[in-house]
Amino acid sequence: MRIYAVGGSVRDELLGLPVQDRDYVVVGATPEQMVEAGYRPVGADFPVFLHPQTHEEYALARTERKTAPGYRGFVFHTSPDVTLEEDLRRRDLTINAIARDTEGNLIDPYGGAADLKQGLLRHVGESFTEDPVRILRAARFAARFANRGFRIAPGTLLMMKAMVDAGDVDHLVPERVWQELSRGLMEAVPSKMFEGLRACGALAHLLPEVDRLFGVPQSAKSHPEIDTGVHVMMVLDYAASRNHPLPIRFAALGHDLGKGITPRQSWPRHPGHEESSVQLVQGICDRLRVPGDCRDLARMAARWHGEVHAASRLTAEKLLAIMDATDALRRPARFADFIEACACDHHGRLGFANVPYPPREFFLAALSALQALNFSDIAQSNPNDIAGAIDRAKFEQLQRFIEERNTA
Repeated sequence: MRIYAVGGSVRDELLGLPVQDRDYVVVGATPEQMVEAGYRPVGADFPVFLHPQTHEEYALARTERKTAPGYRGFVFHTSPDVTLEEDLRRRDLTINAIARDTEGNLIDPYGGAADLKQGLLRHVGESFTEDPVRILRAARFAARFANRGFRIAPGTLLMMKAMVDAGDVDHLVPERVWQELSRGLMEAVPSKMFEGLRACGALAHLLPEVDRLFGVPQSAKSHPEIDTGVHVMMVLDYAASRNHPLPIRFAALGHDLGKGITPRQSWPRHPGHEESSVQLVQGICDRLRVPGDCRDLARMAARWHGEVHAASRLTAEKLLAIMDATDALRRPARFADFIEACACDHHGRLGFANVPYPPREFFLAALSALQALNFSDIAQSNPNDIAGAIDRAKFEQLQRFIEERNTA
């Protein structure tokens, strides 16, 4: 039995990055020998075991054979005679196909260490084409290591394009697409994932609502970057630069989707794009089974970001409508995230990264004003019309709030 550290832990060590999890490959062992040594089996599709003390994963060396479309269409083969090189050959990128033995020696049969130095995301071999998830993974790693100058190797990009042209991405199941997209949204420079997906044509298949934003113009006065797709990527990267959570980043991605279906004769204006953005966001969420927290925040940002930007011109009636529609009083933390998503839209424009965003303070102060109301007293004083009394009290409170700010 020979044990090797493999994959991400070896890659990240060579890059000088902290290692979160370690995975190991075991060569020359059977499942029975692993159990006898105290390892606990957990693998459903192939033999994976947890170390009895560290609980780290140890997988038996394996090969795989494509038998059907999709990422589940594989038959795995494990045997004591499967070599480490054979196991590494089935991996996606060379930077993930490096191993280290128990004495610290690197085993790098496919040039992963050299690709790390050159910043190349390169496929290990032709087996890359057998799993369309690898298109998403390559693009995601481009987003993760963008700040280090990594790029998808030209040959790998051609291979990804050929896979898209062959219809391979159409076999991906929604849950797997969302899993990779959501992880990519949380990388350092998420726009690089979308850049990679666009370059090979996959974005038009997976997220056509985002793909068609590129090339759609906006008013140069409010959007010096002009291109809607460029703007959305800037908003997304700004959200990433602020270390915002996934719901805010997804809201950043979806807030302007409606501009992609504006008739050309209306360009560069986009009347009604907010409502159509809500519908398109909902379509993505239904298709990819996006979690509810991401869906709800994205819908709110799509519908209301324009009004939030115009905070200084809002009437009490409109302000209350926004606060009620976003359930601000009952969900104050989510409301704060909603305002942050709107702030990302403001900052994600050419030359606006450091321009102050007054609506943030305005809306959070408006929420504080509503929270100061004693709703129990209001209800007790109006037992026959509790809902109406509460609505009137909120309106009057926001009216006073606006008047005080205007006279301050």
